[in-house]
Amino acid sequence: MAIGLTERQLEVLRFIASEIEERGYPPTIREIGEALEIASTNGVNDHLKALEKKGYLQRDAAKSRALIPTAQARQEFGLGHFHENVVSLAARREARSGRLVEIPIVGRVAAGQPILAEQHIQGRYQIDPALFKPRADYLLKVRGMSMRDIGILDGDLLAVHRTPDVRSGQIVVARIGNDVTVKRFKRQGNQVQLLPENPDFEPIVIDLKHEFLAIEGIGVGIIRNGKGL
Repeated sequence: MAIGLTERQLEVLRFIASEIEERGYPPTIREIGEALEIASTNGVNDHLKALEKKGYLQRDAAKSRALIPTAQARQEFGLGHFHENVVSLAARREARSGRLVEIPIVGRVAAGQPILAEQHIQGRYQIDPALFKPRADYLLKVRGMSMRDIGILDGDLLAVHRTPDVRSGQIVVARIGNDVTVKRFKRQGNQVQLLPENPDFEPIVIDLKHEFLAIEGIGVGIIRNGKGL
């Protein structure tokens, strides 16, 4: 049992994390109670309040699906996710706060062409602009499983904020020569490493003195189950 947590609190925390991983969005209080056989919503709320007070959970009491394990929780209990902004397509369709904006969905990118070239755009999707911070400028359809271990899966839609500015540790959309890839960015001097989150894949190492690298944006969240768009 984790220091400072009861067995039941840890069970609730792990259930929330597993639901985000499997479904793409957090469970409701009622769903937690049903899954873990907690008799009342008040009982669930007591556990959530304790987790929040101890620094393991962030939540918005005004929303039904706003239960997010903190960075401390992800680190201590191996609940690693790329970002707290993991939502389902259904959750996006249910969004009601603020006006909706339309952003493009980008598929496979052809060599040497701008990422938002019309031939790359598979469609457009309306989103609530408040769901991602910083804002999402486009959705990139993920190919492959190189970022699997932080919950970025084949077929997901990666919400991307367009910017050339990036810090070590961020998830980026990078263009290397003719290829576009999603990786974790790490820089030391003139050397950049684009790191996968799956041990089956090798890091990409780039010497900026001799090789071209362009940052197309940073990942700010995931829409799970993007297939069919």
